[in-house]
Amino acid sequence: MINGKRIVVVMPAYNAERTLAATVAELPDLVDHIILVDDHSTDETATLARQLGLTVAVHERNRGYGANQKTCYALALEAGADVVVMVHPDYQYSPLLVTPMAGMVAYGVYDLVLGSRILGGHTRRGGMPLYKYISNRLLTFTQNFLLGAKLSEYHTGFRAYTRELLHTLPLEQNSDNFVFDNQVIAQALLMDARIGEISCPTKYFPEASSINFRRSVVYGLGVLRTTFLALLARWGVIRTPRFDHSRRLAGAQPAKRAPGATTDRA
Repeated sequence: MINGKRIVVVMPAYNAERTLAATVAELPDLVDHIILVDDHSTDETATLARQLGLTVAVHERNRGYGANQKTCYALALEAGADVVVMVHPDYQYSPLLVTPMAGMVAYGVYDLVLGSRILGGHTRRGGMPLYKYISNRLLTFTQNFLLGAKLSEYHTGFRAYTRELLHTLPLEQNSDNFVFDNQVIAQALLMDARIGEISCPTKYFPEASSINFRRSVVYGLGVLRTTFLALLARWGVIRTPRFDHSRRLAGAQPAKRAPGATTDRA
């Protein structure tokens, strides 16, 4: 716990058997509960996770990265989480940073904290491919310009959320694939959530999960579409279940959530 808040780590996993133990070993003792959702892996990820004492859920079929997160957050909220930290089990992000990220949320400084690979200026040293770095910078510049934000990046998978933010975000309206992460940030910006960042060194190696060039292009196009739809929603041109500018993050008590927010599941 931090500041009396229950800290739950969620791990969206797919074929993470080779890196899971190292990731779990570095999680700080302040974590109250760890949930791993296995998206129908072809290795022994789920078996190892149970051996490590994690709470494990397994999808009966491969549903995608976004769908995996939807299950993660629903289970975390059911487990009574006050702060939910998503940690990829591929050991690409440092689990040691769970402590400062969760603390920034638990003490009410931010509603969402992102582990940024860009802050600190050592992204390429960690092995990020050049084309990924360039596309990250171009897409981030575009989104900052159009959405009026000043984030260092929109594409990290290392994040900490308040319970209230997860309750309010229309997560079920989001993609089941990789653009889910970007849609979440756009939604959080629309509802004026407080978003903070912390520098997070990242490691790229064969066992670390990463999408290929073709899927990166599809992701980039999805990011642009997400940005323009969010901008239109902000201008009041459109209102969709995914992007509704009238939706606002509520206060500390779940009973005060914005109209339309669900009660128990994201």
